[in-house]
Amino acid sequence: MSSNLEFVRSIFACWDRGDYTSTEWADPQIEFVIPYGPDAIRTTGLAGMADGWRNFLSTWDDGYRAEADQYRELDEERVLVTNTYHGRGKTSGLDVRQIGAKGATVFHIRAGKVTRLVLYWDLGRALADLGLTPETDAARFTLT
Repeated sequence: MSSNLEFVRSIFACWDRGDYTSTEWADPQIEFVIPYGPDAIRTTGLAGMADGWRNFLSTWDDGYRAEADQYRELDEERVLVTNTYHGRGKTSGLDVRQIGAKGATVFHIRAGKVTRLVLYWDLGRALADLGLTPETDAARFTLT
């Protein structure tokens, strides 16, 4: 396993438990992006990422987390993590597991730090943005 895969696994180990407090893994000028959905965000820097996370997590009851399903090294600087979301919306009361929420997270890594973090609500959109398709990568990705 590459050092980038191990690095991303260590970050996701905290997130699997719902712990989003550490930023030791992040470059000081990290770009934090949620490109689609009701909570679309694009910020730069640790403070911007912290605000983005705080705003995002504030819409959920306690217990929101993203559970890693699969890890895939895309190239020397990017790692894709497919994930299942768990949580209940504060306003809607909707449990995201009821809609089969499968998403993805893309980590851009340089010099041992995450320089760009992109969170996708929809695995299909993530794969499309990355130039991957469920048809050509069917053995690696599940959309349901």
